[in-house]
Amino acid sequence: MGKRDDLIATYADDLKNKCGMEPDMDLLRKVTIGCGPAIYNRDASTVAASQPAELETVKKNFLMKKLGLADSPELMEGINAAMETYGKSERTKYRAVVYYMLAKQFGKESVYG
Repeated sequence: MGKRDDLIATYADDLKNKCGMEPDMDLLRKVTIGCGPAIYNRDASTVAASQPAELETVKKNFLMKKLGLADSPELMEGINAAMETYGKSERTKYRAVVYYMLAKQFGKESVYG
C-alpha cells in the first residue's frame, strides 16, 4: 500500500469513529484523488474550521466550482453541518473527509462517477 492508501484508511477511520458514518470506499477514494497533491501537505490537507476565509474557500472552490452548486445560504449551512458532524473539538479536520461529507450531503456523488 502506498501513502495515498494509508491516508484513505485514515480518512475512513475518521468517518467511522469521529463522524459516525460508514464510508463508501469507492467514493472516498475518488474524493481523495480529486484533492490532488494537497493531501500530502500538512496544512493543505486539513480545513481550518475556525477561519471564515477558509470556509468561504471550501464553498467557492469545492461546492460551487467542483460540485456545480449555485451560491446560496444553504451552502454555508451545509459546511457548518459537516463541521458539526466532524466535531467542533476535533482539531484535525481532513479536507478529503469534509469534501466527502459535503458531496454526500448535497447528493453530488455523481460528480465523482
